[in-house]
Amino acid sequence: MNDPLVSLFVVAAALVLAAVLFWPSTGLAWRWRRGLAATDRVEVEDALKHLWDGEYRQRPATLESLAGTLGLSGRAAAQLVDRLGRLDLLHHDDSTLRLTPDGRRDALRVIRIHRLWERYLADETGLDAREWHAHAEHREHGTSDQQAEALAATLGYPRFDPHGDPIPMASGEVPPYQGMPLTQLPVDQAAEIVHIEDEPEAVFAQIAAAGLVPGMRVRVLDRSPQRIRVEAEADEVVLAPVVAANVTVVTIEGPADVTSTTRLSALSLGESADVVALATSCRGAQRRRLLDLGLVPGTRVTSELRGPSGDPTAYRIRGALIALRRDQASHIFVHKHAEVSA
Repeated sequence: MNDPLVSLFVVAAALVLAAVLFWPSTGLAWRWRRGLAATDRVEVEDALKHLWDGEYRQRPATLESLAGTLGLSGRAAAQLVDRLGRLDLLHHDDSTLRLTPDGRRDALRVIRIHRLWERYLADETGLDAREWHAHAEHREHGTSDQQAEALAATLGYPRFDPHGDPIPMASGEVPPYQGMPLTQLPVDQAAEIVHIEDEPEAVFAQIAAAGLVPGMRVRVLDRSPQRIRVEAEADEVVLAPVVAANVTVVTIEGPADVTSTTRLSALSLGESADVVALATSCRGAQRRRLLDLGLVPGTRVTSELRGPSGDPTAYRIRGALIALRRDQASHIFVHKHAEVSA
């Protein structure tokens, strides 16, 4: 004969277990289902972004490119394409994947949010450039349209993300794609960087280490099958062709450098110079601080003192003596004076 207390305990334990597993909104089963739904949504949105990017760059996506971008097997990619078709987000035949109007609208919404977050991370945080993409990827799927509009307003409705990609307007308008890979730029032709591809991460890290950013003027000095030597503002950089192919440029008229310049960090003690410009790579809080210190075009700067280890250096700026580290001073382009101050 069963002990009533034991039976009562078993029933109570079963009820508690059922509540833990199946309680609406907070139960483990509900959370698991929400997790699956969120994963499915992320996969769908990432697929839409890839498909739209292919259309925009006039390189239509394929089943193989979709599988490679999302890290899926061929079978999983085919199942995802079928799901997008059932959701009326995609038309597909044997070789072509094309977004429907609804698919294009949803893709542009996610892309707008992603690029707004990248702009925010670049301008308002000290996050390393190599981390912007991953952080934006994480945030884009949980940001509502209302939150995206608030973010855009906070940033002053920027037109481009920090990689040079246009940020779609809320209405879905996007300027047409332009430019050519740096590998195709003729030798000695001046150009401006308009876009830097942020994937794969290892290639982007090399571009970032070279200091190349959208808005920078460049000129190819020479090229070979193994390397491309590039003048970028006041520096020379050497890139492998596979890296240079991820930099998009448009040709411009006139000189490729800022002017006949050097970096403030190159001044010897006692030398004076006039500020020409801040490097394009200097962004966000760091750029605002340098401008607040009076380092605007035309300002005269004199190198006066240097720390025992060679860093920082104290500069005379608008009557004040201000210490700048070498990495800070390297963001400032100057035109040196011929005379040396006493």
